[in-house]
Parts: sequence; structure tokens; C-alpha cells
Amino acid sequence: MSVGQVEMSDREFVAFRQLIHKVAGIAMSDAKRQLLVGRLSQRLRHLGLESFAAYYRYVTAGQDASEWQRMIDLLTTHETYFFREDKHFEWLASWARARTVASPALWSAACSTGEEVYTIAMVLAEVLGLAAPWRVTGTDISEMVVETARRGHYDEARSRGLPESYRKKYCLRGRGAQAGTFLIDRQLREHTCFMSCNLMEPLSATELYDVIFLRNVMIYFDAETKRKVVQNLLTRLRPQGYLVVGHSESLNGLVNGLRQVRPTIYTRVD
Repeated sequence: MSVGQVEMSDREFVAFRQLIHKVAGIAMSDAKRQLLVGRLSQRLRHLGLESFAAYYRYVTAGQDASEWQRMIDLLTTHETYFFREDKHFEWLASWARARTVASPALWSAACSTGEEVYTIAMVLAEVLGLAAPWRVTGTDISEMVVETARRGHYDEARSRGLPESYRKKYCLRGRGAQAGTFLIDRQLREHTCFMSCNLMEPLSATELYDVIFLRNVMIYFDAETKRKVVQNLLTRLRPQGYLVVGHSESLNGLVNGLRQVRPTIYTRVD
């Protein structure tokens, strides 16, 4: 049997499901089994391994730390686009106009390939200007997508949701060898920073944020993981700061210390 035809036993599936939950907090249902097989099969082929059990031993042995990251990159979902759930950005513009802090700090806690970070930055640039001292931090568990976000260089197909006026103002259209792409303008990128971060682990950063976006990621978590992640984030949210979740998500009854101010937007209360 060739590596490409290797099947995953029930025992192997349970082992990987428990592993990805432990590492990334993602709860994988039985329906995700074929996705797991398809994405990990390429690592078996690359490493010349004959079974998923062998790959599991390879990953968990700890001799190749980079393989942990490759596995996470393959198994985490990174769907995003500019101005996704645009009502949140209408609220953000209102918040920025009425802000009470001199140097706003915002965090996109599951930023994927960066479109959310740059959307936030464009809204702040429109309201506060590029000369103002605001900043947006983007983090994701996947180092691969963080590097894509940091570059801010996208194919034209990724411009979904981006208003043409914003693209002309904050993006550079590729020419020559770069035709068919666009680059986020350097002045906007200077207000951003990116790093990898596992929200399941205690946060080592000490910076406090005025607004944290945690959108469309908790749908992959079970209730206990949601509580753990939100409580980790609350340690980095300023009093009276705001936590924004996706339109299909809710924090009601999940943790203490938050009060809903409108659907999917919560403020920290002490």
C-alpha cells in the first residue's frame, strides 16, 4: 500500500483529535476525519512514514519542534477577508471618534492572514489619521499565516470586501512581475505588528488593549476551551475595554467580568 492510500484507524483518529484539542483547543468532530487524513497525508509522504501512528510518534517525540507548527498550520482554518462582518467596523469607527485614550491599542487575537488587522487599521486611519499614535497587533497560532499577514502582500482575488476607495488610498497595485497583486501601504503597515500566539496558553505579553477582536474562532472550541481563552484575553483588556466576537458567537454566561453592550460586543467590568 502506498503512503497516499494509508487509512486512519479509529484509535489513530482519537489520538490526533485529542492532540489538536490539547495543543490548539480545536474540537474536531467525526465529520472532520477525512479532512484530518487528507491534510496529514502530505506530511507522511514528505517524511516517508507508513502510518499515522508513526507520524503521531514523530510529532510527540519532540525531536523536531518545527513539525508541531507544520501540523497546526495544516489543521487550523484561516478563512478571512477584508471588512468581514462590516457592522463591527461601523461600531469601531464610532468608538474611535469618541475614544478617551490618547494612544489606542487594539488586538486581533486570531488574525489569520491579516485582512482583519489591516481593516481595523484602515478604519482608524480614516478616523484618527496616519500621524496619530495608534497601533494594531495581530496574532495567530499559525506562524505561516502570521508571516503572510506581516508582509501584507495579497493576490487580487483576496481583495474581497475591500472598498475601492480604501484600496486606492491604502494599497499599492502590483506591476510587472507583481501584476495581479496588491501591497498594503507602508505607512499603514507601520501602525501594525504581528506575532504567533497560542491563546490556550497564559499570555506573556504585558500590554493592555482597548479593543480586542476575537471573531469566528470560538466556533471551533468547546465550552471549557472558550472560557479558558476568554479569561486569558481578559488579563490583557483594559477596564472598560471592549471584546468583539463573531456574529455567530456569544459570551453570555461564559465568564464573569463582561457586560454585553450590543450583540457580539462586550465591555469589561470590574
